[in-house]
Amino acid sequence: MKNLLVIVSVFCIAAPLFLGCSDQNDEEEKRFTQIVFEDNFDVDGELNPEIWTFDIGTGQEIFGQPGWGNQELQYYTDRPENVRIEDGMLHITAIAESFENSNFTSARILTRGLYETTFGRFEARIKLPFGRGIWPAFWLLGNDSGGTVIWPQIGEIDIMEYKGQEPRTIHGSVHGPGYSAGQAVTRTYTLPTGRFDTQFHVFAIEWEPNEIRYYVDDEHYFTVTPDNTPGEWVFNDNTFHIILNVAVGGTFVGPPSSNTPFPQTMLVDYVRVLKE
Repeated sequence: MKNLLVIVSVFCIAAPLFLGCSDQNDEEEKRFTQIVFEDNFDVDGELNPEIWTFDIGTGQEIFGQPGWGNQELQYYTDRPENVRIEDGMLHITAIAESFENSNFTSARILTRGLYETTFGRFEARIKLPFGRGIWPAFWLLGNDSGGTVIWPQIGEIDIMEYKGQEPRTIHGSVHGPGYSAGQAVTRTYTLPTGRFDTQFHVFAIEWEPNEIRYYVDDEHYFTVTPDNTPGEWVFNDNTFHIILNVAVGGTFVGPPSSNTPFPQTMLVDYVRVLKE
C-alpha cells in the first residue's frame, strides 16, 4: 500500500485476455491445506494482543511529515470507535472527526513481531466500504531487520487494495527495488456483476518461491514472477507480516468529497494463512 500510484494495470473479468489473467473455469490443484494462522474474530471486544498490534498516528515520526508516505489524511488509533470485534466480525471504521490535528480517524492493525512468515496461501473474507477517497487494504510487508533494510528493499505484497469510488474493482500489486510506488507491478480485477461493498468476497494470494498468484473468490487473475518484475525479486528470503487498514485520502484514491458518507467500515470475517 505504501506510496502506490498504479501505472501498470490490466483489466481482468473472466477471460484470459492478458498475461496473468485466467479463465474462471480453470481448475487448479489446491496446494495449501494446513491452516497455520487463523483469526475468525469470534469473541466480541478487543483484538487478540498475541496476534495483532497497531500503528498509531499520522506517520509523522516515520516519514518526517504526516500522511504515512502517501499524503493520507487519517490519524490511526486503537480506540474501539475505530477498531473492534462485534457480531463475529472485525470492524475497521474510518470516521470524519477532529482528532489530534487530523480531520479523520481510522485504524491499521498488523502482525509485525507477532506472526511473520514466508510462503503459503494468505486469505481474508472481507466486505469493503464505499465512497470517494476511501482506501482499504489487505497486504503484507517485509521485515525491516530492525530498521537496517528500508522499503522497498524489504518487499511489499498488496493482496487487495480498493478505491472506494470504484466499487467493482480491486488491485493486486507487488513493490520491490526498481518497481515501487508509481512503478508497482499491478493488475486489476473487476467483478462481472455486483459490488465489493454489498457482499463479502475472499481475497487471496498463493505464494511460492519465485511465484505469487492472486485470487478473488478462488478465481486466479494475476501471477507475478521474477520474469515480469523489472527489478530484484525480494520475495524468497525475507519474512512478511499481515496488515489490514482503512486509509482516508492519499495519492492512490484522492481526497474524500463532500458526498463521501462517513463513517465507513471494512468488515473482516476471517484471516488465514495456509501451508502445504
